[in-house]
Amino acid sequence: MSTTTAPLDHTFTAPLQRDGAFATFVTMPDSAELLGTRRAVKIGGTIDGHRFEAALMPSGNGPHWLPVRASLCKLIGKHHAGERVEFHLDRRSTH
Repeated sequence: MSTTTAPLDHTFTAPLQRDGAFATFVTMPDSAELLGTRRAVKIGGTIDGHRFEAALMPSGNGPHWLPVRASLCKLIGKHHAGERVEFHLDRRSTH
């Protein structure tokens, strides 16, 4: 199965969250409607202006969760739940 990249242009701001499932994550509002799926989706873009790649993780019938790695939190200087970050998603990988 080959993977291709499709353009995406979506910006949102969300607070960092923490719980037992992921060390740090954000919830992407209206993700299923935007992406047309409730499955995991690989995406790329920027967080507070810094490049990143990640997989949006489904949360059942709700929005996707986007895990934020500790190294990325350090790069943007935000570590605490409630701190707001801006995302610009510019591509998604498709099969």
